[in-house]
Amino acid sequence: MIEWITGTGIIYAELGRIFWDVLTGTEPDFFKLRSVMRSDAVWLWGFITTMLGGFIMALIYRKVPWIERNLESTLMVTSYLAIGAIIFVEVIRRFVFSEQFPWSTTIPGYLFLIMTWTGCSYNVRLRTHLSFSEFRTKMSRLPQMCLLMMDAFLWFGICWLVIVTATGVMANAGNNFMIVTGTDNVFVWWFMATLPIAFVLLSGRVFENLFEDIKNYRTGQPMIQQTVLGGQ
Repeated sequence: MIEWITGTGIIYAELGRIFWDVLTGTEPDFFKLRSVMRSDAVWLWGFITTMLGGFIMALIYRKVPWIERNLESTLMVTSYLAIGAIIFVEVIRRFVFSEQFPWSTTIPGYLFLIMTWTGCSYNVRLRTHLSFSEFRTKMSRLPQMCLLMMDAFLWFGICWLVIVTATGVMANAGNNFMIVTGTDNVFVWWFMATLPIAFVLLSGRVFENLFEDIKNYRTGQPMIQQTVLGGQ
């Protein structure tokens, strides 16, 4: 247990050092982070990050309404517009001028990664994932609450798994100086870092829904509501 706690502290220290290197324009060294990410301590670190990070994000969503309403949608739309712009320009360049940037087929894929996982967080808040509302509305309140709690634990588990594994992939990509195909100085880890961040945002949305479910259960408000994919 002491080794797990020590390893967790090292992971946080290494991530903090990498973040500081990025801010100061220094090339980050991922070797130590990659090594410690292979230890069992990574699961304790992932659990703490999932729960504490998600709880902090839920508080931010509550205190800053603009972020609660617009964070994921802004990231999705920005990524989507960037993908569309790159493809539009490169189609014209390819068929009209017979030239093409070599990264034009790879960068959109990484932007799609950002759009997809921030969109997942957005739709968790809208309850369009794991809803089964037609089936659940026929139940009494206690089974409904039990199923909503099960949803929350399932999402926490998914966040925990993805945050751990994606951070490990990011550390490995950074340690091996993996560069996006078609570029000379755009690193893969820049994009991979968005994956654990997106799932911390998702964990915050799960906390937000959970608090709302508990409040509805205590006050007698309807537990299950019909949802529309992409609705508000």
